[in-house]
Amino acid sequence: MSANPLPQRRMGFWMCLALVIGNIVGSGVYLLPASLAPYGLNSIFGWLITAGGAVALAVVFARLAKLFPKAGGPYAYARVAFGDRVGFLTAWGYWIGAWVGNAAIAIATVAYLAELIPWIKHTSGGPAIASCVIIWVLTYVNWRGAREVGGLQIVTTVLKLLPLIAIVALGLWLLITADASVIKAEPPSFSLSAINSSAILTLWAFLGLESATVPARAMDNPERNIPLATFWGTMVAAVIYILTCSIVVLLLPSSQLADSSAPLADVIRMFWGEGIASTLALFAFVSGFGALNGWILLQAEMPRVLANEGVFPKVFARESRHGTPGASLVITSLLLTTLVLMNYSRSMVQVFTFIILIATSTYLVMYLCCAVAALKLCWNGLLGPAGRRLSPFLLIAMLAAAYSLWTLFGAGAEAFWWSLALFAAGLPVYWLMQRPGTEARPGAPTY
Repeated sequence: MSANPLPQRRMGFWMCLALVIGNIVGSGVYLLPASLAPYGLNSIFGWLITAGGAVALAVVFARLAKLFPKAGGPYAYARVAFGDRVGFLTAWGYWIGAWVGNAAIAIATVAYLAELIPWIKHTSGGPAIASCVIIWVLTYVNWRGAREVGGLQIVTTVLKLLPLIAIVALGLWLLITADASVIKAEPPSFSLSAINSSAILTLWAFLGLESATVPARAMDNPERNIPLATFWGTMVAAVIYILTCSIVVLLLPSSQLADSSAPLADVIRMFWGEGIASTLALFAFVSGFGALNGWILLQAEMPRVLANEGVFPKVFARESRHGTPGASLVITSLLLTTLVLMNYSRSMVQVFTFIILIATSTYLVMYLCCAVAALKLCWNGLLGPAGRRLSPFLLIAMLAAAYSLWTLFGAGAEAFWWSLALFAAGLPVYWLMQRPGTEARPGAPTY
Protein backbone atom coordinates (compact mmCIF):
# COMPACT_ATOMS: atom_id res chain seq x y z
CA MET A 1 0.00 0.00 0.00
CA SER A 2 1.34 3.42 -0.86
CA ALA A 3 1.26 6.30 1.53
CA ASN A 4 -0.97 9.21 0.71
CA PRO A 5 -1.18 11.99 3.30
CA LEU A 6 -4.76 13.06 2.60
CA PRO A 7 -7.73 11.78 0.62
CA GLN A 8 -7.99 13.57 -2.70
CA ARG A 9 -11.76 14.03 -2.48
CA ARG A 10 -13.26 14.85 0.91
CA MET A 11 -16.76 14.77 2.37
CA GLY A 12 -18.79 17.97 2.28
CA PHE A 13 -21.49 19.11 4.71
CA TRP A 14 -24.33 16.99 3.33
CA MET A 15 -22.20 13.86 3.35
CA CYS A 16 -21.11 14.70 6.88
CA LEU A 17 -24.74 15.19 7.93
CA ALA A 18 -25.74 11.91 6.26
CA LEU A 19 -22.94 10.15 8.14
CA VAL A 20 -24.33 11.32 11.49
CA ILE A 21 -28.00 10.61 10.70
CA GLY A 22 -27.16 7.35 8.94
CA ASN A 23 -25.06 6.05 11.81
CA ILE A 24 -27.68 6.97 14.42
CA VAL A 25 -30.73 5.73 12.53
CA GLY A 26 -30.00 2.07 11.91
CA SER A 27 -32.04 -1.02 12.66
CA GLY A 28 -33.04 0.03 16.17
CA VAL A 29 -36.01 2.17 15.17
CA TYR A 30 -37.65 -0.86 13.50
CA LEU A 31 -37.46 -2.99 16.65
CA LEU A 32 -37.49 -0.63 19.63
CA PRO A 33 -41.26 0.05 19.69
CA ALA A 34 -41.84 -3.64 20.47
CA SER A 35 -39.17 -3.62 23.17
CA LEU A 36 -40.80 -0.53 24.71
CA ALA A 37 -44.32 -1.99 24.63
CA PRO A 38 -44.38 -2.99 28.34
CA TYR A 39 -43.89 0.67 29.28
CA GLY A 40 -46.80 2.01 27.22
CA LEU A 41 -47.05 5.78 26.93
CA ASN A 42 -44.33 6.15 29.54
CA SER A 43 -41.90 5.22 26.78
CA ILE A 44 -42.62 8.56 25.10
CA PHE A 45 -41.25 10.34 28.17
CA GLY A 46 -38.28 7.98 28.05
CA TRP A 47 -37.63 9.04 24.46
CA LEU A 48 -37.81 12.70 25.45
CA ILE A 49 -35.26 12.21 28.24
CA THR A 50 -32.90 10.27 26.00
CA ALA A 51 -33.29 12.81 23.20
CA GLY A 52 -32.52 15.64 25.63
CA GLY A 53 -29.37 13.89 26.84
CA ALA A 54 -28.32 13.08 23.27
CA VAL A 55 -28.77 16.69 22.15
CA ALA A 56 -26.73 17.88 25.15
CA LEU A 57 -23.97 15.46 24.16
CA ALA A 58 -24.24 16.65 20.55
CA VAL A 59 -23.71 20.25 21.69
CA VAL A 60 -20.65 19.13 23.65
CA PHE A 61 -19.17 17.30 20.66
CA ALA A 62 -20.03 20.19 18.34
CA ARG A 63 -18.19 22.72 20.54
CA LEU A 64 -15.19 20.44 21.01
CA ALA A 65 -15.03 19.73 17.27
CA LYS A 66 -15.17 23.44 16.44
CA LEU A 67 -12.19 24.28 18.64
CA PHE A 68 -10.26 21.02 18.21
CA PRO A 69 -11.03 19.83 14.65
CA LYS A 70 -8.57 16.95 14.89
CA ALA A 71 -9.08 13.43 13.59
CA GLY A 72 -10.00 10.93 16.25
CA GLY A 73 -12.68 13.04 17.93
CA PRO A 74 -13.10 11.49 21.40
CA TYR A 75 -9.39 10.58 21.50
CA ALA A 76 -8.34 14.15 20.80
CA TYR A 77 -10.73 15.67 23.36
CA ALA A 78 -9.83 13.27 26.18
CA ARG A 79 -6.12 13.62 25.44
CA VAL A 80 -6.03 17.41 25.53
CA ALA A 81 -8.03 17.43 28.78
CA PHE A 82 -6.55 14.49 30.70
CA GLY A 83 -3.35 13.43 28.94
CA ASP A 84 -2.11 10.59 26.76
CA ARG A 85 -3.22 7.60 28.81
CA VAL A 86 -6.84 8.65 29.22
CA GLY A 87 -6.94 9.70 25.57
CA PHE A 88 -5.68 6.30 24.47
CA LEU A 89 -8.10 4.36 26.68
CA THR A 90 -11.02 6.46 25.42
CA ALA A 91 -10.07 5.70 21.82
CA TRP A 92 -9.44 2.04 22.64
CA GLY A 93 -12.91 1.63 24.12
CA TYR A 94 -14.46 3.45 21.18
CA TRP A 95 -12.69 1.22 18.68
CA ILE A 96 -13.70 -1.98 20.49
CA GLY A 97 -17.29 -0.76 20.75
CA ALA A 98 -17.36 0.14 17.05
CA TRP A 99 -16.41 -3.19 15.50
CA VAL A 100 -18.19 -5.22 18.17
CA GLY A 101 -21.36 -3.15 17.68
CA ASN A 102 -21.02 -3.60 13.93
CA ALA A 103 -21.58 -7.31 14.43
CA ALA A 104 -25.01 -6.52 15.87
CA ILE A 105 -25.79 -4.22 12.93
CA ALA A 106 -24.70 -6.87 10.43
CA ILE A 107 -26.86 -9.53 12.09
CA ALA A 108 -29.94 -7.28 12.08
CA THR A 109 -29.32 -6.20 8.48
CA VAL A 110 -29.12 -9.77 7.23
CA ALA A 111 -32.26 -10.66 9.18
CA TYR A 112 -34.18 -8.11 7.08
CA LEU A 113 -32.46 -9.24 3.88
CA ALA A 114 -33.55 -12.81 4.61
CA GLU A 115 -37.18 -11.66 4.45
CA LEU A 116 -36.55 -10.49 0.89
CA ILE A 117 -34.40 -13.48 -0.10
CA PRO A 118 -35.77 -16.55 1.74
CA TRP A 119 -32.84 -18.65 0.49
CA ILE A 120 -30.67 -16.97 3.10
CA LYS A 121 -32.59 -18.19 6.13
CA HIS A 122 -33.44 -21.58 4.64
CA THR A 123 -29.84 -22.47 3.75
CA SER A 124 -27.35 -23.75 6.29
CA GLY A 125 -24.77 -21.02 6.78
CA GLY A 126 -26.74 -18.62 4.58
CA PRO A 127 -26.96 -15.77 7.14
CA ALA A 128 -23.25 -16.05 7.90
CA ILE A 129 -22.31 -15.94 4.21
CA ALA A 130 -24.62 -12.98 3.55
CA SER A 131 -23.21 -11.09 6.54
CA CYS A 132 -19.63 -11.60 5.39
CA VAL A 133 -20.46 -10.52 1.84
CA ILE A 134 -22.08 -7.31 3.06
CA ILE A 135 -19.17 -6.55 5.40
CA TRP A 136 -16.57 -6.91 2.67
CA VAL A 137 -18.58 -5.07 0.02
CA LEU A 138 -18.77 -2.10 2.38
CA THR A 139 -15.11 -2.51 3.33
CA TYR A 140 -14.29 -2.14 -0.37
CA VAL A 141 -16.47 0.98 -0.63
CA ASN A 142 -14.59 2.47 2.33
CA TRP A 143 -11.27 1.48 0.79
CA ARG A 144 -12.21 3.38 -2.37
CA GLY A 145 -12.46 6.73 -0.61
CA ALA A 146 -14.35 9.11 1.66
CA ARG A 147 -16.45 10.53 -1.17
CA GLU A 148 -17.68 7.07 -2.09
CA VAL A 149 -18.64 6.43 1.54
CA GLY A 150 -20.37 9.81 1.73
CA GLY A 151 -22.25 9.32 -1.53
CA LEU A 152 -23.57 5.93 -0.46
CA GLN A 153 -24.45 7.38 2.94
CA ILE A 154 -26.58 10.15 1.40
CA VAL A 155 -28.53 7.66 -0.75
CA THR A 156 -29.17 5.18 2.08
CA THR A 157 -30.04 7.93 4.56
CA VAL A 158 -32.67 9.41 2.25
CA LEU A 159 -34.13 5.96 1.57
CA LYS A 160 -34.20 4.92 5.23
CA LEU A 161 -36.04 8.10 6.24
CA LEU A 162 -38.81 7.71 3.65
CA PRO A 163 -40.88 5.01 5.44
CA LEU A 164 -40.39 6.71 8.80
CA ILE A 165 -41.65 10.02 7.43
CA ALA A 166 -44.59 8.16 5.82
CA ILE A 167 -45.56 6.60 9.16
CA VAL A 168 -45.33 9.98 10.91
CA ALA A 169 -47.48 11.59 8.21
CA LEU A 170 -50.03 8.76 8.44
CA GLY A 171 -50.20 9.00 12.21
CA LEU A 172 -50.57 12.77 12.29
CA TRP A 173 -53.27 12.64 9.61
CA LEU A 174 -55.23 10.00 11.54
CA LEU A 175 -54.89 11.85 14.86
CA ILE A 176 -56.12 15.08 13.25
CA THR A 177 -58.94 13.73 11.07
CA ALA A 178 -60.16 10.55 12.81
CA ASP A 179 -62.01 10.13 16.09
CA ALA A 180 -60.52 8.94 19.37
CA SER A 181 -61.11 5.29 18.51
CA VAL A 182 -57.97 5.32 16.35
CA ILE A 183 -55.87 5.54 19.53
CA LYS A 184 -55.28 2.00 20.78
CA ALA A 185 -52.83 2.79 23.58
CA GLU A 186 -54.04 2.14 27.10
CA PRO A 187 -54.68 5.18 29.32
CA PRO A 188 -51.36 6.37 30.73
CA SER A 189 -50.37 5.52 34.28
CA PHE A 190 -47.34 7.59 35.18
CA SER A 191 -44.45 5.41 36.39
CA LEU A 192 -41.01 6.82 37.13
CA SER A 193 -39.42 3.37 36.99
CA ALA A 194 -41.01 2.68 33.59
CA ILE A 195 -39.75 6.02 32.26
CA ASN A 196 -36.28 5.28 33.59
CA SER A 197 -36.21 1.79 32.06
CA SER A 198 -37.41 2.99 28.68
CA ALA A 199 -34.90 5.85 28.67
CA ILE A 200 -32.04 3.42 29.25
CA LEU A 201 -33.34 1.13 26.50
CA THR A 202 -33.55 3.93 23.93
CA LEU A 203 -29.90 4.93 24.43
CA TRP A 204 -28.78 2.28 21.90
CA ALA A 205 -30.72 4.16 19.22
CA PHE A 206 -28.60 7.32 19.64
CA LEU A 207 -25.14 5.78 19.54
CA GLY A 208 -23.20 7.40 16.73
CA LEU A 209 -24.03 11.05 17.34
CA GLU A 210 -20.26 11.71 17.49
CA SER A 211 -19.64 10.02 14.12
CA ALA A 212 -18.53 13.12 12.22
CA THR A 213 -15.80 13.96 14.76
CA VAL A 214 -13.77 10.78 14.17
CA PRO A 215 -12.82 11.06 10.43
CA ALA A 216 -12.13 14.82 10.65
CA ARG A 217 -9.28 14.59 8.15
CA ALA A 218 -11.73 13.32 5.52
CA MET A 219 -14.02 16.37 5.89
CA ASP A 220 -14.08 19.64 4.00
CA ASN A 221 -13.96 22.66 6.33
CA PRO A 222 -14.10 20.51 9.50
CA GLU A 223 -14.30 23.54 11.84
CA ARG A 224 -17.71 24.38 10.36
CA ASN A 225 -19.14 21.18 8.92
CA ILE A 226 -18.51 18.79 11.82
CA PRO A 227 -20.22 20.91 14.52
CA LEU A 228 -23.20 21.68 12.29
CA ALA A 229 -23.59 18.07 11.15
CA THR A 230 -23.25 16.75 14.70
CA PHE A 231 -25.91 19.05 16.15
CA TRP A 232 -28.44 18.96 13.32
CA GLY A 233 -27.94 15.27 12.63
CA THR A 234 -28.75 14.47 16.26
CA MET A 235 -31.76 16.81 16.22
CA VAL A 236 -33.19 15.24 13.05
CA ALA A 237 -32.70 11.73 14.45
CA ALA A 238 -34.33 12.73 17.76
CA VAL A 239 -37.41 14.18 16.05
CA ILE A 240 -37.76 11.14 13.78
CA TYR A 241 -37.39 8.71 16.68
CA ILE A 242 -39.84 10.47 18.99
CA LEU A 243 -42.54 10.97 16.34
CA THR A 244 -42.24 7.51 14.77
CA CYS A 245 -42.24 5.54 18.02
CA SER A 246 -44.99 7.70 19.52
CA ILE A 247 -47.23 7.06 16.50
CA VAL A 248 -46.63 3.32 16.73
CA VAL A 249 -47.39 3.26 20.47
CA LEU A 250 -50.61 5.21 19.93
CA LEU A 251 -51.93 3.21 16.96
CA LEU A 252 -51.17 -0.35 18.05
CA PRO A 253 -52.64 -2.11 21.11
CA SER A 254 -49.93 -2.81 23.67
CA SER A 255 -50.59 -6.58 23.53
CA GLN A 256 -50.08 -6.65 19.76
CA LEU A 257 -47.07 -4.37 20.00
CA ALA A 258 -45.35 -6.54 22.59
CA ASP A 259 -45.67 -9.66 20.39
CA SER A 260 -44.73 -7.93 17.14
CA SER A 261 -41.46 -8.64 15.38
CA ALA A 262 -42.06 -5.76 12.94
CA PRO A 263 -44.17 -3.05 14.64
CA LEU A 264 -43.70 -0.47 11.89
CA ALA A 265 -44.85 -2.98 9.30
CA ASP A 266 -47.92 -3.75 11.43
CA VAL A 267 -48.93 -0.08 11.37
CA ILE A 268 -48.52 0.13 7.60
CA ARG A 269 -50.36 -3.19 7.11
CA MET A 270 -53.28 -1.98 9.21
CA PHE A 271 -53.91 1.08 7.05
CA TRP A 272 -52.23 0.48 3.68
CA GLY A 273 -52.36 -3.28 3.22
CA GLU A 274 -50.00 -6.23 3.05
CA GLY A 275 -48.34 -5.26 -0.23
CA ILE A 276 -46.90 -2.00 1.00
CA ALA A 277 -46.07 -3.45 4.42
CA SER A 278 -43.92 -6.17 2.85
CA THR A 279 -41.72 -3.53 1.23
CA LEU A 280 -40.73 -2.25 4.66
CA ALA A 281 -38.19 -5.08 4.94
CA LEU A 282 -36.37 -3.54 1.97
CA PHE A 283 -36.15 -0.14 3.68
CA ALA A 284 -35.08 -1.80 6.94
CA PHE A 285 -32.29 -3.57 5.06
CA VAL A 286 -31.22 -0.30 3.44
CA SER A 287 -31.23 1.34 6.87
CA GLY A 288 -28.92 -1.28 8.37
CA PHE A 289 -26.75 -1.36 5.23
CA GLY A 290 -26.21 2.40 5.38
CA ALA A 291 -25.47 2.37 9.10
CA LEU A 292 -22.91 -0.41 8.65
CA ASN A 293 -21.28 1.58 5.85
CA GLY A 294 -20.69 4.56 8.14
CA TRP A 295 -19.61 2.49 11.12
CA ILE A 296 -17.01 0.56 9.10
CA LEU A 297 -15.49 3.95 8.29
CA LEU A 298 -15.22 4.74 12.01
CA GLN A 299 -13.93 1.31 13.07
CA ALA A 300 -10.98 1.76 10.70
CA GLU A 301 -10.37 5.47 11.21
CA MET A 302 -9.79 5.40 14.98
CA PRO A 303 -6.87 2.91 14.94
CA ARG A 304 -5.29 4.86 12.07
CA VAL A 305 -5.37 7.98 14.24
CA LEU A 306 -3.78 6.09 17.13
CA ALA A 307 -1.12 4.59 14.86
CA ASN A 308 -0.26 8.02 13.47
CA GLU A 309 0.11 9.25 17.06
CA GLY A 310 2.52 6.41 17.78
CA VAL A 311 0.41 4.66 20.40
CA PHE A 312 -0.85 1.79 18.25
CA PRO A 313 0.93 -0.66 15.91
CA LYS A 314 2.16 1.30 12.91
CA VAL A 315 0.62 -1.18 10.46
CA PHE A 316 -2.75 0.50 11.14
CA ALA A 317 -1.37 3.74 9.68
CA ARG A 318 -0.77 2.25 6.23
CA GLU A 319 -2.95 3.86 3.61
CA SER A 320 -4.33 2.70 0.31
CA ARG A 321 -3.63 4.53 -2.92
CA HIS A 322 -6.96 6.31 -2.36
CA GLY A 323 -5.73 7.84 0.91
CA THR A 324 -7.95 5.58 3.01
CA PRO A 325 -6.82 3.49 6.01
CA GLY A 326 -6.40 0.36 3.89
CA ALA A 327 -4.61 -1.86 6.41
CA SER A 328 -6.88 -0.77 9.26
CA LEU A 329 -9.96 -1.53 7.16
CA VAL A 330 -8.77 -5.05 6.39
CA ILE A 331 -7.70 -5.85 9.96
CA THR A 332 -10.82 -4.50 11.65
CA SER A 333 -13.13 -6.13 9.10
CA LEU A 334 -11.36 -9.44 9.73
CA LEU A 335 -12.06 -9.02 13.45
CA LEU A 336 -15.66 -8.14 12.67
CA THR A 337 -16.04 -11.12 10.33
CA THR A 338 -14.66 -13.47 12.99
CA LEU A 339 -17.12 -12.16 15.57
CA VAL A 340 -20.06 -12.46 13.18
CA LEU A 341 -19.15 -16.05 12.28
CA MET A 342 -18.90 -16.93 15.96
CA ASN A 343 -22.43 -15.57 16.49
CA TYR A 344 -24.01 -18.04 14.11
CA SER A 345 -22.84 -21.00 16.18
CA ARG A 346 -24.77 -19.84 19.23
CA SER A 347 -28.23 -18.55 20.13
CA MET A 348 -28.84 -15.47 17.97
CA VAL A 349 -30.93 -13.58 20.49
CA GLN A 350 -28.55 -14.29 23.36
CA VAL A 351 -25.44 -13.24 21.47
CA PHE A 352 -27.13 -10.23 19.87
CA THR A 353 -28.15 -8.95 23.30
CA PHE A 354 -24.67 -9.61 24.67
CA ILE A 355 -23.03 -7.70 21.79
CA ILE A 356 -25.29 -4.69 22.36
CA LEU A 357 -24.39 -4.77 26.06
CA ILE A 358 -20.66 -4.67 25.31
CA ALA A 359 -20.91 -1.93 22.68
CA THR A 360 -23.24 0.26 24.72
CA SER A 361 -21.11 -0.01 27.86
CA THR A 362 -17.99 1.21 26.07
CA TYR A 363 -19.81 4.15 24.49
CA LEU A 364 -21.29 5.18 27.83
CA VAL A 365 -17.82 5.51 29.33
CA MET A 366 -16.60 7.42 26.25
CA TYR A 367 -19.52 9.85 26.41
CA LEU A 368 -18.93 10.45 30.10
CA CYS A 369 -15.22 11.03 29.52
CA CYS A 370 -15.82 13.55 26.72
CA ALA A 371 -18.50 15.40 28.71
CA VAL A 372 -16.18 15.68 31.73
CA ALA A 373 -13.35 16.75 29.41
CA ALA A 374 -15.59 19.54 28.10
CA LEU A 375 -16.35 20.57 31.68
CA LYS A 376 -12.67 20.77 32.54
CA LEU A 377 -11.72 22.66 29.39
CA CYS A 378 -14.63 25.06 29.83
CA TRP A 379 -13.75 25.68 33.47
CA ASN A 380 -10.14 26.37 32.47
CA GLY A 381 -11.27 28.89 29.86
CA LEU A 382 -10.20 26.78 26.87
CA LEU A 383 -13.71 26.52 25.37
CA GLY A 384 -14.53 30.20 25.62
CA PRO A 385 -13.40 33.47 27.15
CA ALA A 386 -11.55 32.97 30.43
CA GLY A 387 -13.58 34.06 33.45
CA ARG A 388 -16.94 33.01 31.97
CA ARG A 389 -17.05 29.78 33.91
CA LEU A 390 -20.81 29.85 34.43
CA SER A 391 -21.52 30.02 30.71
CA PRO A 392 -24.53 28.32 29.08
CA PHE A 393 -22.21 25.77 27.55
CA LEU A 394 -20.89 24.83 30.99
CA LEU A 395 -24.44 24.08 32.10
CA ILE A 396 -25.04 21.98 28.97
CA ALA A 397 -21.78 20.08 29.57
CA MET A 398 -22.87 19.42 33.16
CA LEU A 399 -26.19 18.08 31.88
CA ALA A 400 -24.39 15.85 29.35
CA ALA A 401 -22.05 14.52 32.05
CA ALA A 402 -24.94 13.88 34.45
CA TYR A 403 -26.92 12.11 31.72
CA SER A 404 -23.93 9.93 30.78
CA LEU A 405 -23.32 8.99 34.41
CA TRP A 406 -27.02 8.25 34.95
CA THR A 407 -27.22 5.97 31.91
CA LEU A 408 -24.01 4.20 32.92
CA PHE A 409 -25.51 3.34 36.30
CA GLY A 410 -28.87 2.57 34.75
CA ALA A 411 -27.33 0.09 32.32
CA GLY A 412 -26.59 -2.17 35.28
CA ALA A 413 -23.64 -3.77 37.00
CA GLU A 414 -22.93 -6.20 34.17
CA ALA A 415 -22.48 -3.37 31.65
CA PHE A 416 -20.26 -1.47 34.09
CA TRP A 417 -17.94 -4.42 34.71
CA TRP A 418 -17.71 -5.25 31.03
CA SER A 419 -16.78 -1.67 30.20
CA LEU A 420 -14.18 -1.68 32.98
CA ALA A 421 -12.68 -4.95 31.70
CA LEU A 422 -12.56 -3.74 28.09
CA PHE A 423 -10.85 -0.48 28.99
CA ALA A 424 -8.40 -2.29 31.27
CA ALA A 425 -7.53 -4.61 28.38
CA GLY A 426 -6.13 -1.58 26.56
CA LEU A 427 -3.55 -0.82 29.24
CA PRO A 428 -1.08 -3.56 28.19
CA VAL A 429 -1.19 -2.27 24.62
CA TYR A 430 -0.52 1.28 25.84
CA TRP A 431 2.38 0.20 28.06
CA LEU A 432 3.81 -1.95 25.29
CA MET A 433 3.87 1.03 22.94
CA GLN A 434 5.72 3.07 25.58
CA ARG A 435 8.69 0.69 25.72
CA PRO A 436 12.04 1.90 24.42
CA GLY A 437 12.48 0.77 20.86
CA THR A 438 8.93 1.37 19.74
CA GLU A 439 8.38 4.18 17.27
CA ALA A 440 8.84 7.62 18.72
CA ARG A 441 5.74 9.22 20.03
CA PRO A 442 4.86 12.83 19.26
CA GLY A 443 4.99 15.34 22.03
CA ALA A 444 2.08 16.86 23.89
CA PRO A 445 -0.92 17.60 21.73
CA THR A 446 -1.06 20.98 20.08
CA TYR A 447 -4.20 22.56 18.74
